[in-house]
Amino acid sequence: MTVEAFAPAKINLTLHVTGQREDGYHLLDSLVVFADIGDRLTLERAEDLSLSVSGPRAGGVPVDGRNLVLKAAALFGPGPGAAIRLDKRLPAAAGIGGGSSDAAAALRGLAALWGRDLPGPEAVLSLGADVPVCLAPGPVRMRGVGEEILPAPALPDFGLMLVNPGVEVPTPAVFKGLVRKDNAPMPDLPNWTSAAVLAEWLAGQRNDLEPPARAEAPVIGEVLAAIAASPGCLLARMSGSGATCFGIYPDRAAAEHAAILLRESRPGWWVEAGAPYTL
Repeated sequence: MTVEAFAPAKINLTLHVTGQREDGYHLLDSLVVFADIGDRLTLERAEDLSLSVSGPRAGGVPVDGRNLVLKAAALFGPGPGAAIRLDKRLPAAAGIGGGSSDAAAALRGLAALWGRDLPGPEAVLSLGADVPVCLAPGPVRMRGVGEEILPAPALPDFGLMLVNPGVEVPTPAVFKGLVRKDNAPMPDLPNWTSAAVLAEWLAGQRNDLEPPARAEAPVIGEVLAAIAASPGCLLARMSGSGATCFGIYPDRAAAEHAAILLRESRPGWWVEAGAPYTL
């Protein structure tokens, strides 16, 4: 028996930092979507549990217990084995939840392969704040430390371009660079009737991590400027703690056209185009 699982890129269309708990964890209010750009996992029954990694972004990805995929598998406890193959296409430490999405895809895939229930919410959250939201990819409002996941209004069709300049931005340093940690949350989410209406609403919201991330990696400013200047771009913003940034376009075709042009002018950057994804 073989099971395949897709691990889509997680994109924070907004990311408001609204507080910090006594244990140090930050409180967030974020509109999250997923892109049909991501990693792929293939899982087969085996005597032992193993992980192999291939693909254009496989370099430096651990295949031992440090990898979140194997940590996710451990949550099921003792049981049958599995040979897990990860086709790594998303850049690591990039603000688009690649490792978390891989872990969530592994949980879905192993549950199907072994006929088991998914581990409980607290166990899943122990893998990282982004893993719970990645379990059922789709547009949601994520609050708290990642444990409060609320449905979002239906999104209009739109195109997405993701761009990473090839630098890793350490998340702890970005949070440490926040000027304040008690920023205003998002207002109630409206109904968005078009990509343009969505982009206009998003322009009034924030990613509070963008200023400190740009201080850590000034190239993020170059990325945002390049996206904003691309034909058809309705909004350019950074995702998560960076350094991946995204552009919103009227449709997939416009995003793909922008990606072709940006790859030509910035061949060293990772550039992918797509559209929202829902499991």
